[in-house]
Amino acid sequence: MPEQVAHRRTPKAIPWISLVARLIIGGAIAIAGFLKIGNLSQSVTAVRAYDLPLPSWMTEVLGYLLPIGEIVLGLVIIAGLFTRWTALLGAIMMLVYIVLIASAWARGLSIDCGCFTPGGLLLDTEKTRYLQDIFRDLGLLVCGVFVFIFPKSPISIDKWIAGGDHEEA
Repeated sequence: MPEQVAHRRTPKAIPWISLVARLIIGGAIAIAGFLKIGNLSQSVTAVRAYDLPLPSWMTEVLGYLLPIGEIVLGLVIIAGLFTRWTALLGAIMMLVYIVLIASAWARGLSIDCGCFTPGGLLLDTEKTRYLQDIFRDLGLLVCGVFVFIFPKSPISIDKWIAGGDHEEA
């Protein structure tokens, strides 16, 4: 009975807002992966442009696996499978991207983040878009956190598996 009382206090729009947030973060992550998957060597170049203190082989592995991971994670979030935890992974991914972009900016690197573009070093005539990239990823981070807090939404595999109204741990 207390569960029903708490449930009545939750605005009816929250599950729909969660669905929209889930589609936004999942869609953005999947699209970013799909845009990179056709040119994995360029994805490696984009990762190298961040000039991270990693061994060359690790940078290469990240460049090749990141698009695949983004596609899988994005599609799983969109589908609403393990919604709370995949949204958390998406939010963490956005936080890491924000830190990496801010780090590149702070170190004076002139790079394209490679999120929805090929990425890599910019020409002298090209301008960085660090602030826009950070704000975009911050918005996606908010979507991920919202879905983590409110994982129940219509049209999800979680809901179908649970047989309608479901509770997540």
